[in-house]
Amino acid sequence: MAKICTAAEAVKDIGSGMSVMIGGFLGVGTPDSLVGALMNQDTQNLTVIANDTAFVGIGVGRLQDSKQMAKLYASYIGGHPETGRSMENGELEVVLTPQGTLAEQIRAGGAGLGGFLTPAGVGTVVAQGKQEIVIGKKTYLLEMPLKADFALIKAYKADTSGNLIYRLSARNFNPLMAMAAKVVIVEAEEIVPVGSFEPDQVITPGIFIDFLVEGGK
Repeated sequence: MAKICTAAEAVKDIGSGMSVMIGGFLGVGTPDSLVGALMNQDTQNLTVIANDTAFVGIGVGRLQDSKQMAKLYASYIGGHPETGRSMENGELEVVLTPQGTLAEQIRAGGAGLGGFLTPAGVGTVVAQGKQEIVIGKKTYLLEMPLKADFALIKAYKADTSGNLIYRLSARNFNPLMAMAAKVVIVEAEEIVPVGSFEPDQVITPGIFIDFLVEGGK
């Protein structure tokens, strides 16, 4: 059963140099209380896996503001100008990946797959250093799964057993990340007793969840 605690308690074991998945889409559906708690404990040299770095002062962009990232896997960094500058200056290693490929890498990590083939990026800089495989005269890239030490995700509702419901853009990356990390920390707008919502409403089962934090309404 997931442990209900504060944001500070939930992230206290995230140490410098660890890998963290953070859900959300341009700041929407991002667990802001958890990101704030991570900033406050001044953890450094993080490897962050997220769709984007949002904007200055928003979402994952706050970790860019605080210079806590050493490596970033993302599909878009254009909203936060400092991310591009940090990449050009060699301060931040950025692995840019097509959005669908990034989502599938995370899904593959959670499903225990060894990798997958995709035509996205063939003939572009995305293909550099990657194995190409030809099937039926069509070229594909072999993309490897992504996993992390921790995942920080945002849900609409959670019951006390950790079963989750999402809404709007929070449903994009958060459910995938909940399956692809060793420790999963959820920021839920509301934590309710078991039985408060129907079983077929559950998107992420509580078996994947380690910590629950209420907040971010």
